[in-house]
Amino acid sequence: MLEHDVLVVGAGLAGMRAAIAARAGGADAAIISKVHPVRSHSNAAQGGINAALTDRGDDWEDHAYDTIKGSDFLGDQDAVEVMCRSAGQSLIDMEHMGVTFNRDDEGRLGTRAFGGQRRARTFFVGDFTGQALLHVMFEQLIKSGVQRYEEWFVTSLIIEDGQVAGVTALELRTGQLHAIRAKSVIFCTGGCGRLFEPSTNALIVTGDGMALAYNAGARLMDMEMVQYHPTTIAGNGVLLSEAARGEGAYLRDKNGERFMERYAPNMMELASRDVVSRAEQTEINAGNGIDGCVLLDCTHLGERLIMEKLSQIRELGIDLTGRDMIRELVPIRPGMHYIMGGIKTDIDGQTNVPGVYAAGECANVSVHGGNRLGANSLLDTIVFGERSGDHAAASAKTVSFVGFDEDEVVSREQGRLQDMLDRPDNGDRWGRIRLEMGDSMNRNVAVFRTREGIEETIQELQDLKDRYESVPVHNKGRVFNTDLVFALELGFMLDCAEAIAVSALERRESRGAQFRTDYPARDDDNWLKHIVVTKGELGPELSDLPVTITKWTPEERKY
Repeated sequence: MLEHDVLVVGAGLAGMRAAIAARAGGADAAIISKVHPVRSHSNAAQGGINAALTDRGDDWEDHAYDTIKGSDFLGDQDAVEVMCRSAGQSLIDMEHMGVTFNRDDEGRLGTRAFGGQRRARTFFVGDFTGQALLHVMFEQLIKSGVQRYEEWFVTSLIIEDGQVAGVTALELRTGQLHAIRAKSVIFCTGGCGRLFEPSTNALIVTGDGMALAYNAGARLMDMEMVQYHPTTIAGNGVLLSEAARGEGAYLRDKNGERFMERYAPNMMELASRDVVSRAEQTEINAGNGIDGCVLLDCTHLGERLIMEKLSQIRELGIDLTGRDMIRELVPIRPGMHYIMGGIKTDIDGQTNVPGVYAAGECANVSVHGGNRLGANSLLDTIVFGERSGDHAAASAKTVSFVGFDEDEVVSREQGRLQDMLDRPDNGDRWGRIRLEMGDSMNRNVAVFRTREGIEETIQELQDLKDRYESVPVHNKGRVFNTDLVFALELGFMLDCAEAIAVSALERRESRGAQFRTDYPARDDDNWLKHIVVTKGELGPELSDLPVTITKWTPEERKY
């Protein structure tokens, strides 16, 4: 049987950082991913990574306050403190690993301004920071000697007597199903963005880890908090980085007006993402847009700056809109980008299921609350990926493997997959279900929400889940059966979509990314708390947890 002390599921920045830390801690660590590690969605992070460096006159407490305010005071302040205290060292660690961050004219690490922050503390590599970090991290992963299972798809979590025992995984190259025993499993599988259509997320971002943990008894938290990014391209959802506004780009309506001065007179285009997205959507709904979009104006920045710092998004604008941002305004609109919710963990990545950890976007250590600040996501992956790996490695020295019958587990899971393959053709398609789910979520659980709309989506999701139980898988083969993989992913997505929708219905206030037009005010008396979702026999069950407040008292959020 395959076995490892620590098995990391997902090979983006959080996953690789966790695996490297676990290996450095003396554990037999392995990483398993459905794609090659450098194809992970961390590639897509464009803008940068936040850190408050004391030699710049910055302070981690200022970073923490901006993060907590950005979260609309739903972030747990003890976790935010951990992240912001660790940020400087994590940044320097990445540079020492080999990340070639941009530098200023004096040769020091350069920064740019990002939304919701009172000073420029975002360090960057052009407009492809995630890709730069990911490739360097992969080099370190190879150097560490961590075993890699590339293009393996985890189908279930093995739980014995309430404790993790390992996973079952499909080796895509052969179609063979394996059981992998592990003392600890760390989920670093990213978000679930593709259950919205369109989305800035890659097609692989299907909520696998969230659903696997949820179905095994782990708690999900703050699932209603779904971030819409202000600058995405209509139709396909491709992201144009916040780096453009960080370098000084404007947002204009059809009349050329910089409308953000009416919504955030101090921070303007660099208010928090939820504020800017709502402002844009309000203008579009009022008829002040063009073909459902507002306009991103970079023309005053100059060709040299754009080519040096924004070259990738310039190319995206040309390829996908036919507009060259050096000379032309580019049409953009709010688009689904990131989920603040996820698997509930403590500051060491531990969940309520013994031996199960999570880090990165699939996790909710509660540093983002109701709204994530741009460039805090890369920081989150590295800080809490490392902490999860450290803790899992230390734990591995004190616990034993949990035994299970490998043949029985594999046979049972193989039977489940074969049942899917054996379904008769009923004319339905997993792709049709997935698109209908995405359309419903984007229609009713987006920038603005109502009770009627959310209830409509909940009913539609139930109908789609019923159809999913009989949707056929047309490819009956074993080798790289992506038809089967996509069908399995759809099951994970439906679980995540349901958790998001029921949480959005439950939170009867407007806070951060959740804006209920039927409850337009923030209500700290009744809703300064986290909504928790657990899987019950009849579906999702809701409870709540208090928000941890250390030193920053909730106040009205103004930009």
